[in-house]
Amino acid sequence: MTNQSLVEGLDAIVGPDHLVTPGPDQEPYLTDWRGRYHGQALAVVKPGSTAEVAAVMEFCAQHRVAVVPQGGNTGMCGAATPMQAGPAVVVRLDRLRRILEVNPVANTITVQAGCILAEIQAAAAAVGRLFPLSLGAEGSCQIGGNIATNAGGTAVLRYGPTRDLVMGLEVVLPDGQVFDGLRALRKDNTGYDLKQLFIGAEGTLGLITAAVLKLVPAVRSSATAMVALYDMAKALDLLALLRTELGDRLGSLELMSREQVEVIAEHVPHVTIPFPLTTPFFLIIETVDAMAEVDLRTPLETALGQALEAGLIEDALVASSTAQAHALWKVRHSVSEGSKAAGYVVSHDSAVPLGQQGAFVEAVERGIKAAVPEARVVMHGHIGDGNIHVLGILPHGLVADPVEKDRLVGLINAVVDDETARLRGAISAEHGIGISNAGRLARVTDAVEMNLMRRVKHALDPAGLMNPGKIFG
Repeated sequence: MTNQSLVEGLDAIVGPDHLVTPGPDQEPYLTDWRGRYHGQALAVVKPGSTAEVAAVMEFCAQHRVAVVPQGGNTGMCGAATPMQAGPAVVVRLDRLRRILEVNPVANTITVQAGCILAEIQAAAAAVGRLFPLSLGAEGSCQIGGNIATNAGGTAVLRYGPTRDLVMGLEVVLPDGQVFDGLRALRKDNTGYDLKQLFIGAEGTLGLITAAVLKLVPAVRSSATAMVALYDMAKALDLLALLRTELGDRLGSLELMSREQVEVIAEHVPHVTIPFPLTTPFFLIIETVDAMAEVDLRTPLETALGQALEAGLIEDALVASSTAQAHALWKVRHSVSEGSKAAGYVVSHDSAVPLGQQGAFVEAVERGIKAAVPEARVVMHGHIGDGNIHVLGILPHGLVADPVEKDRLVGLINAVVDDETARLRGAISAEHGIGISNAGRLARVTDAVEMNLMRRVKHALDPAGLMNPGKIFG
């Protein structure tokens, strides 16, 4: 079948207004957010219903055309970019953007996969509830992509990653069949929990079209602080103290290295840094409660006073207003923008056992500086869940030669991956594998584990048409 005939077949399913063929209009769908990968596609299709998605998938399966699911295209690893050699169809769910049901009694929200994360947050807030997934791209990322990558964000400490927030899924399988697991059940012990196969699978096993998500009571009281830290060991001691003094009111604990904050200060306008940059690390702390007018500031100040007396922190600023709290969070939410502007970013998403975070940070910083002295090493992450993002930022001039770029990236990756594996950690905690990390995954993952994943992939997608080249390379 010719490419023209394939395009005509897709046109018959979704209509000409919802199909983008090669040309300038298709370009935004062919490049990842960081500008690292650029592919090509036979067409970009935008189905308007689950039935149309199923028809597109069945058509592509019949004609052995690869399918690349794409959400808001905000990912960090190239998982939504069509990079295979043969013809491929990018499937966007922008038209599947309805909030299907909000149930404050059951604390659930049922949504189509094309919904923007911020829209889901707003729908939950309208009925006094919170959908707690929160990340920098929430104004443009789609929930289908969040689920497909098991997104983490800044509220994992209290609420868990996306996996913990999904109750049910509707998924179109590679052959066009629809898995209807769109159930809002708190308890269901009827065999395998099949929805878990698709969470974090990056569209390699099927295409998520709808989800039932968990809601929690809305946050009606909060207190936010930023502290200057001496080192990672003391950060973990501070975590223990805060958990003792604040209990489950501790919502977020976000770490940034001094070098990371310097990068933000240099490259992101209108961000105010509230401290002199004299300590190695800085931490944003947020406490939350579902009850209105609860005084969270006093217990937070008391706990931080204890931390000062114990020598765990050098200084602390507790926000005195909502505007000041937002300004503190603005610093944390600017890490990607600042780092991207500073140079070519070699980004990592490692998770290690909580007690090993200090050893991990020291070892990788020392190792990267020894292997690539030109690299600027910055870090940010989530104290409490073991996830530290280590970034090696290279001057753009140093990576102008692709061969030299690959060599330097390989040196930095080896340092981080080897230390992650030594500590029995994971090379990706929340960003996924995609294209960027496929080779790294194969290098550090146990052969039995890799084989099991390949067997699952083959069972659901024997022709290898779903998002080829991702995860397995």
